Amino acid sequence: QVRLVESGGGLVQAGGSLRLSCAASGRTLSSYAMGWFRQAPGKEREFVAAIKWSGTSTAYADSVKGRFTISRVNAENTVYLQMNSLKPEDTAVYFCAADRGRRSPLSRGENEYEYWGQGTQVTVSS
Repeated sequence: QVRLVESGGGLVQAGGSLRLSCAASGRTLSSYAMGWFRQAPGKEREFVAAIKWSGTSTAYADSVKGRFTISRVNAENTVYLQMNSLKPEDTAVYFCAADRGRRSPLSRGENEYEYWGQGTQVTVSS
């Protein structure tokens, strides 16, 4: 069993930055692909970014490409999402998730991620 805990959310003005962290316990994350998803009020959860177990491959939603960066430090059992140039439409609850499958390309579908955190709120004011 993998337990994931997100942190780093908060309130920020448009154009600002936040760095989300996802810390794992229970098992090492080094063999899992990791993803970030988000869910805005009244909307379905959507894919944001994913990273290969080795960190050598990443994938991003078009809406965040060039602004967000996913990274991982397996020795720390932690995954990060650096969010720059934030927009009000980035406001959502952000979730990290773990995928045991070594898929190529990286999965963008939430059904393929087995473990989920509880989420952290990101609010971007205009």
